[in-house]
Amino acid sequence: MQTKCYVCGAEEKERVYLKCIHEGEEKLVCVGCLPMLIHGSSH
Repeated sequence: MQTKCYVCGAEEKERVYLKCIHEGEEKLVCVGCLPMLIHGSSH
């Protein structure tokens, strides 16, 4: 698995990551993107 946030593209040593399932695949999301995923995008 590539160590990169699937939302913003932050690389391995830049952030803390959590595993999640998105569209049936295991992916990583950084903690910086969690609020957007929890509360939704304002776009």
